[in-house]
Amino acid sequence: MPHAVSRLRDERLARSSKPFIARGSKAPRCARCRVVHSHCLCPWLPVADGEAGVCLVMHDIEALKPSNTGWLIADVVKDTHAFTWSRTEVAPALIALLDDPQWQPYIVFPGEFVAPERVTEQVAPAPGKRPLFVLLDATWPEARKMFRKSPWLDRFPVLSLAPEQLSRYRLRRSKREDHFCTAEVAALCLGLAGEEEVADRLDHWLDAFSQHYLAAKYQRPIDPQDALHQHLADDQAAMVRLGQS
Repeated sequence: MPHAVSRLRDERLARSSKPFIARGSKAPRCARCRVVHSHCLCPWLPVADGEAGVCLVMHDIEALKPSNTGWLIADVVKDTHAFTWSRTEVAPALIALLDDPQWQPYIVFPGEFVAPERVTEQVAPAPGKRPLFVLLDATWPEARKMFRKSPWLDRFPVLSLAPEQLSRYRLRRSKREDHFCTAEVAALCLGLAGEEEVADRLDHWLDAFSQHYLAAKYQRPIDPQDALHQHLADDQAAMVRLGQS
């Protein structure tokens, strides 16, 4: 069954007046993993899991970009939701999700741009609630605009991350090394929520996606027996066994 970002991509394509062609490559891509067929990732596709949820609020064409990492979050995090951001209207389903009593939404954004009383660095939902991490999936300038022009987010706490490691993402780079791709941010949030195994799975899936994407771009072979692919295969098998027990 297609996940939330895949469905959003299909909806966006249906509204397009012309085909979306990614920059730098016109080679046919696998519809499931978005990598060219010669370097398809699908044999290592992880099994989605976890109690925390992720809500992706995506800038207009993010879901169409092959390098978008929100797609990887939806591969790994079972409860991933995706919506297209609009300045003039908010999807009723998005508001319903944020109001759902099972969730405690956290808007993930740097605390330096937010009133101090809204900022938290901990994930501690009330009893009976699950954390829902709301990520603005866009370039940094776009995300700042989205945050400023989304007053419907103002009632929720802002989770400000202060990670020690620098970004490992290699496909689209910010000019600042302390800016992270969306999947890295999600993994950090999951770790704060105590879901270290899911965070680890997402980190490895991001590494594999980056490796396959770049190898296809530069026409380099993939070693399916290396440590990364073996880790993915072992984790995949373990999750399948867990689901069958």
